[in-house]
Amino acid sequence: MESVDRRPRVAVVGTGLIGGSILLRLREAYPDVVGWDPDAATRAAGRDRGVRFPDELADALRDRDVVFLAGPLASLPETLRTVASQTGDHCVVTDVGSTKGAVARFAAEQGLTGRFVPGHPMAGTERSGLTAAVPGLFDGAAWVLCPSLDGIGPFRLLADLLVAVFAARVVPMSPTAHDSVVALSSHVPHLLAGSLAGAAAEVPTREAVLGLAAGSFRDGTRVVGTPVERIADMLFQNRDQVLDQLGQVRLVLDELVDALRRDDPNALVERYRQAQELRRTLFDRRLDEHRREFPAGGDHAAELAYLLELGSAGGHLAGCHVGADVVTYLARRPAA
Repeated sequence: MESVDRRPRVAVVGTGLIGGSILLRLREAYPDVVGWDPDAATRAAGRDRGVRFPDELADALRDRDVVFLAGPLASLPETLRTVASQTGDHCVVTDVGSTKGAVARFAAEQGLTGRFVPGHPMAGTERSGLTAAVPGLFDGAAWVLCPSLDGIGPFRLLADLLVAVFAARVVPMSPTAHDSVVALSSHVPHLLAGSLAGAAAEVPTREAVLGLAAGSFRDGTRVVGTPVERIADMLFQNRDQVLDQLGQVRLVLDELVDALRRDDPNALVERYRQAQELRRTLFDRRLDEHRREFPAGGDHAAELAYLLELGSAGGHLAGCHVGADVVTYLARRPAA
């Protein structure tokens, strides 16, 4: 008997750096993947790379099992509405936007939580566009997925796909928790980088600063190279959480400044020891591995609670296997 390929048929809508990298990695693993972009030149470039790129969105969405939405943040709600209207109820949709609250609320208002799973891969470079896309961009990267009670099935499908195809660390989180965490881990650093580079641009010694700029300045301003429209969109979409977390950063900065003004080296040293310990932990976290099983059918409240707690605790999924009766998660979480 001829074997049947049960791998999902996937489309990627929006093929810049992130969407393009998703598409190229899928192209290596799956025989049936298609891309679409509103820009005709991008579609032509995709065809030149050997990927199917129809001119019409409807043709790209036809008969798809999974659709990744990778357009600009502000356009995601309307793109989600359009894609949902042109795909069947079986089709799972996810996005890659760097904020989750707004699109998750929109999906709930539209009755799409049963098939839409908000997502955010924590990977990227300062470059943009399909020409910058690389298939291995997400290897080992954290990839947030926001499960809901009526969307556990789509979450399982995506978790399995992201681990198997992209070698990603799947981090389950609520949209609210995600937006709070990325405000400090990703969005505030863009403000700090912009302020450092902006200050250097305006001082009379600008050229001398550039002449002596070493690794600390280059590392501290790296994300300024991100397309400026994308930075602004990200910050405004998550404004409340960014401002809240920036307040915490200001408190610590004020303590450092106060220690300098008071000529208190002990206070300064203690603060930097705390900061160094956090940075060491970033590169040397010990994670314990464990397995959890849940019924494949029935009430999923306990499964959802487990997933959300895992992500909030700094853990991630390294595997998801759905059997006829049981779903098994392989997870890693920080050691006690």
